[in-house]
Amino acid sequence: MPLTLNPAGLATPGGHYSHVAIGNGMVFISGQLPIDAEGRKLTDAAFDVQARQVLANVEAALAGAGSEIDKLLQVRVYLADVAYWPAFNDLYARWAGNARPARAVVPVPALHFGLLVEVEATALL
Repeated sequence: MPLTLNPAGLATPGGHYSHVAIGNGMVFISGQLPIDAEGRKLTDAAFDVQARQVLANVEAALAGAGSEIDKLLQVRVYLADVAYWPAFNDLYARWAGNARPARAVVPVPALHFGLLVEVEATALL
């Protein structure tokens, strides 16, 4: 049975899931939305503020699992408008540094709560 976690620094999940599941040396991070640790949805924030919050949430999930950015294997990015792609790619490149995990970027018509970006990831422990 996998170990499931809701690490410190992340809001309580809003549904029937955990932020992190660990099994067989792998870390699976549920889709992270721009929601701060107190549960505030950053719906009215600018895209770059939302994107930074999402990446901070992914990093908190990795740390809570005992992993880190350099151990990422795959990242999936959902954008409410493909026009956000250049801005996200710039922020992501600075955040990821030398890490270059496999990645998919998926434009979607809408995300929960009217938010603009969501990221899920898989990493090694």
